[in-house]
Amino acid sequence: MTNTASATSSTDHVLTGVALMLGFCLTAPLLDVAAKLASDSVPVGQITAARFFVQCALMAPFVWIMGLSLRVAREHWLALVLRAVFLFVATFCFIAAIRVMPLADALAIVFVAPFIVLLVGRFYLGEDVGPRRVGAAIVGFVGVLFVIQPSFAAFGTLALFPLGTAVAFALYILVTRGLSRKMHPVTLQLYTGLIASLFCIPVMILAQGSGSELLDPVWPVGVVWLWLFGVGFFATLSHMMMTYALSLAPSATLAPLQYLELPVATLFGYLVFRDFPNTLSLTGIAIIIGAGLYMIHRERVTSRKSITERAAPPI
Repeated sequence: MTNTASATSSTDHVLTGVALMLGFCLTAPLLDVAAKLASDSVPVGQITAARFFVQCALMAPFVWIMGLSLRVAREHWLALVLRAVFLFVATFCFIAAIRVMPLADALAIVFVAPFIVLLVGRFYLGEDVGPRRVGAAIVGFVGVLFVIQPSFAAFGTLALFPLGTAVAFALYILVTRGLSRKMHPVTLQLYTGLIASLFCIPVMILAQGSGSELLDPVWPVGVVWLWLFGVGFFATLSHMMMTYALSLAPSATLAPLQYLELPVATLFGYLVFRDFPNTLSLTGIAIIIGAGLYMIHRERVTSRKSITERAAPPI
């Protein structure tokens, strides 16, 4: 009876985790839609700042309601600051890209981040990564070239901004790996938003009157306030859903679901902006998704083999 109840509880947790990850895939593109709408009249730096200001405002009450400690061990501060800086750079580069690029094109390029994490783990951190997964990562990069080529021809160097997002987000993931085991996700989100906000403020002050279309702040008017709030709201909501999903269900179960974000972003891009990837971009997106799913498959195979070897009785 106890075993049955335990199995049912475990299944319920996994299903809840899957539901939360699906929620992430539906809400994360809304952050991009709000940012792209705001970018018509507000510079990228200001939209980036709004994302972190709103995140702080939303997370602070939850820290208080949940009675979470704000203490941070001294040895964690550097990682916290790096996490915030990497997320700031990733956000800024992505918003700069979607000002002119279709949402699906920019997001597809960002999906190269897991491949970067894998290659960094293999060649820099010395992690055990097989040749098949390295090959999948290389194929994924080829897919990115398919997406970048028409965008580069149309928009110039702005088409490279999503690559900046991918690199910064990969570093963000690597830093988060260690911190996620040492801090509560709500506290982690609060500090990330706070540190990134403190980084944004001097940048905006120094850019005042510079004439830079990316940084010089302006006073938002009318519905633009709603778009700016939406950037922070959907960023916070989607990332919290993903964080809690990973705490309830195995990452191997959830990882393939992340790729649902691409068709959702494509749909929103078409409905709101009448943007749709061309044939070359669609080919690249298909290659990226295929390579990513294959890499996830190989990770599952390797994980199962490792578990089997550890469980085998000694001879």
